[in-house]
Amino acid sequence: MSDSSAFPEMPLPALLECLLFVSGEPASAAHLATVLGIPAGEVEKGLDELEEELKTRGLRLQRHLGRFQLTTAPEVAELVEEFLGLEATTHLSRAALETLAIIAYQQPVTRPQVDSVRGVNSDGVMKSLLSKGLLEEVGRAEGPGRPILYGTTPDFLRHFGLAGLSELPPLALPEVEGDVEVSHLKG
Repeated sequence: MSDSSAFPEMPLPALLECLLFVSGEPASAAHLATVLGIPAGEVEKGLDELEEELKTRGLRLQRHLGRFQLTTAPEVAELVEEFLGLEATTHLSRAALETLAIIAYQQPVTRPQVDSVRGVNSDGVMKSLLSKGLLEEVGRAEGPGRPILYGTTPDFLRHFGLAGLSELPPLALPEVEGDVEVSHLKG
C-alpha cells in the first residue's frame, strides 16, 4: 500500500472484503490494486485467501470475466428471498434452459449458431433471457452482417449458484453410432 497511514492495519483479504462489500458492481483486480496501491498479483493472492475464508460463511466470492464481487451463498437463497420478501424465483422454460446451456458452453455465440444447435428459431427465448439479465451482448462476429455475439452474465452465475463458468459440469455428449459429425456441439 503506497500510504500505509491511509489504511488501517488489517489483513489484505479483510480490506478486499470491505471494498467488494460496498461496491455496487463487480470490480477488477487491477482497480482493487490501484485503490490499495499494491501490485495486482498481491490482490489476486488476497482474493484467493478471501474466497477460501468465505467457504464456511454466508457470502461467496464470485469471479466472472476477470471481475470480482461478493454474493450470498447459493444454499441460503430461499432464506434470503423469504427475509427480503421477494417473490419466488422465476422458473425457466425447457427452451430457455436449453438455450442457456448452449450459450454457456459455447460463448461467445451468435443467435444463428444457437438456432443451428437447437433446430428451431431462438429469437423469443433469447429476448426473454436478455430481459431477465441472464444473457448479454458481448460483441460482434466477423463476417457478413457482423451478427451479435451473446454470452452469459454474472446474474446467470448467481441464478445457478456458480462462482464462475469453470464450475459448469463437464459437457456430456450422447453416445452416437456410426460416423456422425458432432463438432458443432463442442465448445
